[in-house]
Amino acid sequence: MVRLDIFSDPVCPWCYIGKGLMDRALEGKPEHPFTIEWHPFQLNPDMPAEGADRVSYLAEKFGGPDRAAQIYARVQEAARLAGLGIDFAAMKRIPNTLNAHRLIHWAGLEGRQGAMVSRLFRAYFREGRDIGDVPTLAGLAGDAGIDPDLAARLLVSDADRDAIIARDAHARSRGVMAVPTYLIANQYALSGAQPVALWQQVIDEIVGKETLQ
Repeated sequence: MVRLDIFSDPVCPWCYIGKGLMDRALEGKPEHPFTIEWHPFQLNPDMPAEGADRVSYLAEKFGGPDRAAQIYARVQEAARLAGLGIDFAAMKRIPNTLNAHRLIHWAGLEGRQGAMVSRLFRAYFREGRDIGDVPTLAGLAGDAGIDPDLAARLLVSDADRDAIIARDAHARSRGVMAVPTYLIANQYALSGAQPVALWQQVIDEIVGKETLQ
């Protein structure tokens, strides 16, 4: 197996699009060699714990509402071309994602990380859910096959909070400055939402090398 480390944030639209494209590639290549682990990276590490109004935050971040609308129109079109839905109108808040990253970490301990990441993306980008809200996160954990009561108890504690922050800092120290970033076999890095054909080419090259060996 070949390790594929993915640095991502559940509120990153390009991470959502990138996962959709990668999933299609993996489904088309069931012999793929990847064992996947998701790693924390907060796009907005200084976001207040309660999150922020999405429209106001993006207008301030991108220099006005018109500029923000232009940027997200391109995102919407990229999602459409990838066969993915995004309901920006339903998304009222941008959450702090530290708790979502903690949940992804715990899901990994139970072998449910991929399911948890998928559920968080769907909740935020298609359902407009507040994935910074603890009861919402606990319910999403249940959807992904994790005990929601246990998730709720952990989320109101400080369990693994410092560890997630340290992992985020470690990723930045290694040069990860944007997401999604994919690290293949701890040697080759790809950034951004990569097309299906590229992933399939990578898989073919890895499988071909393993066959020759």
